Amino acid sequence: MPDTIASVSLQDSDRDAAAFADEIGNSFKTYGFAIVSDHGISSDLIAEADAKLREFFALPEEVKRRYFIEGGGGARGYTPFGIEVAKDATEHDLKEFWHVGRSLPEGHRFADLMPPNIWPEEVEGFHETFAALYDALEGAGMRILTAIATYLGLAPDFFDDTVEDGNSVMRLIHYPPVPADAPGVRAAAHEDINTITLLLGAEEAGLELLDANGEWLPVKPREGELAVNIGDMLQRLTNHVLPSTTHRVVNPAPERRRFSRYSMPFFLHFKPDYMIETLPSCIGEGKPNRYPEPLSSHDYLLERLREINLV
Repeated sequence: MPDTIASVSLQDSDRDAAAFADEIGNSFKTYGFAIVSDHGISSDLIAEADAKLREFFALPEEVKRRYFIEGGGGARGYTPFGIEVAKDATEHDLKEFWHVGRSLPEGHRFADLMPPNIWPEEVEGFHETFAALYDALEGAGMRILTAIATYLGLAPDFFDDTVEDGNSVMRLIHYPPVPADAPGVRAAAHEDINTITLLLGAEEAGLELLDANGEWLPVKPREGELAVNIGDMLQRLTNHVLPSTTHRVVNPAPERRRFSRYSMPFFLHFKPDYMIETLPSCIGEGKPNRYPEPLSSHDYLLERLREINLV
């Protein structure tokens, strides 16, 4: 198995959709991850978002905590340090974060499952910037899902309806500086809950995946590239044909530990009432159905959020 993940260009999906689907699909099948360049998200928008998240996390703690919603499960607004813990981990992750979710019109059928967004007043343009980035990441995610559908032998638009009005969330993360001799990790080993994750900000060393040989492999996109990984919901739907790979964020080299680390993952979700039922094409000889009982996306999400201390 190679010790690096080759980058794939999303522009290739326009030139040769089948070839691109094979390329990115094989990366997902091998690693559970792909590195995607030329994704169409404006570099100016990414830079603007990076500046505004840094401005927010530099605010005094008492100001940030005004946006922490007690009992909200971290679904919107601010989540302080010491809240989230990876499944089966014994220590809290070393991070604080902000969640931006889908904005729904009043009276929407999913309105009781997706609360309204809240926006910090202290950072000018925060709302506009991250609403735009949310839409851009969702658009890139849809193009990647089209390729995944093609790779699986499904209609290219198979996933369109499954994620329409999905409970997708963009997370803005700040990992604070740590001492040069600090042991351990910034985010413990875990798998993502959702369908696919698109991550901006992984250029700073630290993200690693656990490969099929049981070795930790660094994930090293170039500046502006996306690190994309399969989530547990898609793993379940595909009967592990596409694996949701364990990954973590470790402390960087000692000389980089005095710097903060920032990242912006977008967790693309199925719509809440989508029933995750194993695809027939992913069942066969030597591939028994691991999940004979269908489960709604919303019920699965709640089950997993309990495990990481967010509900």
